[in-house]
Amino acid sequence: MKGYIEERAMEIARYIIDNNTTVRQAAKHFGISKSTVHKDCTERLALVSPALAAQVRKVLDVNKSERHIRGGMATKDKYLREKSYAK
Repeated sequence: MKGYIEERAMEIARYIIDNNTTVRQAAKHFGISKSTVHKDCTERLALVSPALAAQVRKVLDVNKSERHIRGGMATKDKYLREKSYAK
């Protein structure tokens, strides 16, 4: 694996851990795709720094367990906005 990819994976991991962000938020911050963030954090990082990979996995697992709640809140907000525009 090339050095810059390893560095990117570690930088993304530190960002996710420090800011408790989602894959989507990290992708937007770094200007890369969600797929790249996910691959860096789940596959590449385990080869470079298993301890850091374990920390990121904890954050990602929490995000995954909460995503249905975030989706429901987003849908609720969407319909509330639509209702307020209809008045």
